[in-house]
Amino acid sequence: MNIAISGASGKTGSRIAEEALRQGYTVRLLVRKNSVIPDSLKACETFIISLANKNSLDQALKGVDTLVIATGARPSVDLTGPARIDAIGVKNQVESCKRLNLKRIILVSSLCTGRLIHPLNLFGLILIWKRIGEQALENSGLDWTVIRPGGLSEKEDNLQEERIKYTGPDQQQDAYIPRRLVARCCIESIKTPASIGKIVEITSSPDVPQTNMKKAIESLSI
Repeated sequence: MNIAISGASGKTGSRIAEEALRQGYTVRLLVRKNSVIPDSLKACETFIISLANKNSLDQALKGVDTLVIATGARPSVDLTGPARIDAIGVKNQVESCKRLNLKRIILVSSLCTGRLIHPLNLFGLILIWKRIGEQALENSGLDWTVIRPGGLSEKEDNLQEERIKYTGPDQQQDAYIPRRLVARCCIESIKTPASIGKIVEITSSPDVPQTNMKKAIESLSI
């Protein structure tokens, strides 16, 4: 399977690419101009894209089976970033997939997406724009999954002690999860047909019972 990962130079996107490679997928990196590719991914096919340019998106996604969208606005004095990247940028990627008949999309979003009263919204109403991006995917007619992680940590050690808590939308608020586990969940969702058409919130803790995405979706009716 050929997997394209947009935002692949970012802290989460690069880990998704690493996990996909580790599990034997062919990986294509979709990055913006001046992005820095980690050494671990230098051998991957790489396309420079503009989220506002339909032709560059179409060219980058030709021949791809699955797209994982890990693009996201970064803190900046430019408060238009969330609208351009998390809403319009996601919509443009979805539209490109529709034109190319690329059916499977995984979107990395955020816990609390859609909430108006939240500190993160001080940064250009980011949670509102993320929800608009999610809705563009939900209404696309494609085989989509939205992954909403909690607060992201850089932890890489002793991850075997962390267990993932899966819930449906708007069930979790303030817990954390290592980026590496978010990456693994994205790859897990590709292999979990039950995740199609689902919003899955994920956080982690040593105190959570051991399970997997498939079992959680079935048992919790996510």
